[in-house]
Amino acid sequence: MARRKLTDSQIVCLTLLWGVLAYMLLSYSKVIDFSVIFTLIASAIIVFVPIYKNKKKKEN
Repeated sequence: MARRKLTDSQIVCLTLLWGVLAYMLLSYSKVIDFSVIFTLIASAIIVFVPIYKNKKKKEN
C-alpha cells in the first residue's frame, strides 16, 4: 500500500507535538536517568526518520 506524502504543515504539527511531549517528559520526571533519555531518543527516531525520508523523496 502506498503512503501519502506529508505536507509541510503536517510536519510542523508533528514536530511541535513531539517537542511538547518531550518537554513534558523532561519537566515532570523526578530523575532524568537512562530510561528517560532512551525514551526521548527512541521517540525522536520514530518521529523524525519518516519525516526525513519523506522530505528526501520530495526533493527527487
